[in-house]
Amino acid sequence: MFSENKKSKQMVDSTSSQNKIAQGTKMVGDFSSEGDIRIEGILEGDIKTSGKVVVGKSGVIQGSLQGTDAHFEGKFTGKLTLSGTLTLKSTAIIEGEVVAGKLSVEPGAVFNVTCKMKGGVSKVANNGAKQKTLSKKAV
Repeated sequence: MFSENKKSKQMVDSTSSQNKIAQGTKMVGDFSSEGDIRIEGILEGDIKTSGKVVVGKSGVIQGSLQGTDAHFEGKFTGKLTLSGTLTLKSTAIIEGEVVAGKLSVEPGAVFNVTCKMKGGVSKVANNGAKQKTLSKKAV
């Protein structure tokens, strides 16, 4: 019984941990993580994570990013692919190609991209089809 609790605690700890690239740090190469990532420095390369990515005001990513959710106050150049929400604060500068499920942009953010939204259109179409079916049955 103790070993089961220890294993589940290790799993929780590894997925809830946060990786940080501090201001003044430059990293070149591919980066992969199951936990959250906070970037205050410069990262050049490809990033893959199942966690949330937060890019602070001094943070810069040049390359590609694949993940669930991302929150930007800093700069991004490249290809950004998210299954969840992309949040841009007023200081964010995003250039390149973006594929995201949802998008939130504060006034003042720079968003010079080709953007494709995934997920929202098919859900609306399915809900509309269900409503039409229900109204036909009611009539």
